[in-house]
Amino acid sequence: MGIDLVDYEAKARESIKAFWGNRDAAKKKQQELGVTDQGERSAVTAGNNMDGFIALIEDIVHANGLKSADIHLQRRVLTLPGFFRPTKLWDILVMNQGRLVAAFEFKSQVGPSFGNNFNNRTEEAIGSAVDFQTAFREGAFGEQTAPFTGWLMLVEDCPKSRNPVKAASPHFPVMPEFNNTSYLERYNLLCRKLVQEGLYTAATLIASPRTAVADGEFSSLSEVTNLKTLLTSFAGHVAAEAAR
Repeated sequence: MGIDLVDYEAKARESIKAFWGNRDAAKKKQQELGVTDQGERSAVTAGNNMDGFIALIEDIVHANGLKSADIHLQRRVLTLPGFFRPTKLWDILVMNQGRLVAAFEFKSQVGPSFGNNFNNRTEEAIGSAVDFQTAFREGAFGEQTAPFTGWLMLVEDCPKSRNPVKAASPHFPVMPEFNNTSYLERYNLLCRKLVQEGLYTAATLIASPRTAVADGEFSSLSEVTNLKTLLTSFAGHVAAEAAR
């Protein structure tokens, strides 16, 4: 029996539409209340912009043999022990009979401030992964096989994220793959390297324009970092857990 990707493309498009729709609704509500946040902050205060992708992960779990798994979504049950810090809050945890099956983090970035936010997201992703992997090595999750770790990044597809930007380093040259790259390309490199270095099981970059609120349009930059690769890998992990 093969793995089931639960018609992920259609569900991803609906998730994208919800992402942009929720942002627009949050911004409009703030304007109606006469409250103004800096930059794009007013569009994210609703806190549920990525819920469609969380639902997609739930569907993958149920469709691939773990119908009775515990899927934790509430903030009070989303923390895991760390190694360098006491705990880390994740976006979704999947548990089965006391074993940690998977932990996911979902992030997004909408312009115009791609530069500083890219560095912050990079540091967060690496730090969380190193903390998690070290905690697992030290037995923080008990005796079990390695959990699946997933990192999904949705970035606005626009000229500011597509246009190449310079990388300045006064003392030593920047690694050549970063030369003359856009922020979307840098996020793609980040995702690829997070997996290459064993920090996450799978890492995905999704590019989507604001106009996708109408049709759910999205794209990827490589096969290694696309959504299907993450979901295929996760579905296989779930199926393996179900077969134990």
